[in-house]
Amino acid sequence: MGRVTERRRVVRLRDGAVSERPDTLVAEEPLEIRLNGRPLAVTMRTPGDDFALAAGFLVSEGVLGHPEELANIVYCAGATEQADGTTRNSYNVVDVRLAPGVTVPDITLERNVYTTSSCGLCGKASLDAVRTTARWPVGGDLPPLEPEVLAALPDRLRAAQRVFDRTGGLHAAALFSPEGELLDLREDVGRHNAVDKLVGRALTRGELPLSRAVLLVSGRASFELAQKAVMAGVPVLAAVSAPSSLAVDLAAETGLTLVGFLRGASMNVYAGEHRVALDAHGSPGARRA
Repeated sequence: MGRVTERRRVVRLRDGAVSERPDTLVAEEPLEIRLNGRPLAVTMRTPGDDFALAAGFLVSEGVLGHPEELANIVYCAGATEQADGTTRNSYNVVDVRLAPGVTVPDITLERNVYTTSSCGLCGKASLDAVRTTARWPVGGDLPPLEPEVLAALPDRLRAAQRVFDRTGGLHAAALFSPEGELLDLREDVGRHNAVDKLVGRALTRGELPLSRAVLLVSGRASFELAQKAVMAGVPVLAAVSAPSSLAVDLAAETGLTLVGFLRGASMNVYAGEHRVALDAHGSPGARRA
């Protein structure tokens, strides 16, 4: 299996002094996801939690929703050809086998997806194809979240990023309880992969839908991340940076609470403000009155 980090030579310039040293970088390798033996998608990811990544990706595609629908996931022989003509398992190809009776989607050229570390669904034929019907309504019985609890989450996320401390080059996604307890965290060169790894782990544990969880992502909140939250039944998606306009539209359509620019004590609530305890801070309606 590939390594999470790799070493590379770097020439450093510091205060006019030039030096040479090895540097620790986050690894990035392709992962091909096959479904019942047929190629489905290729994603650029950081090696590790590959089975969870594949399972989470299939949750976001509407293929999986319950652990009993998944038969198994295995590594396949990679395409690395050796000098003697044999192939070596590169651990960069996984095959997801569905349980008997589970409907296999029609995998066409339009559905076949190439994903990158920055954008997970660039190969989708159209926006309508991305709006997959969710298995669960975005609801849950979350109590209104205190702004102070939300404000504390980015620091807790950052403190738990072990690989980021060594490389400075990884995104992270984490699940928190309504009280701010860290439930799970995954890192990856792509934030969408980090979310898939979280969701895949939750699937295999029988924890879907994640109706009592807050999903926090480093960086921005794209349409794709909002879709992944909806497909996993997550009621609250928070990001330390800006959301996209389509992410806000999807949140409003589905009832997802979307928080952006979560930095320090400040934040913007773009949709689903009923899940944030705003009364003590003066609701927007009260300020307009």
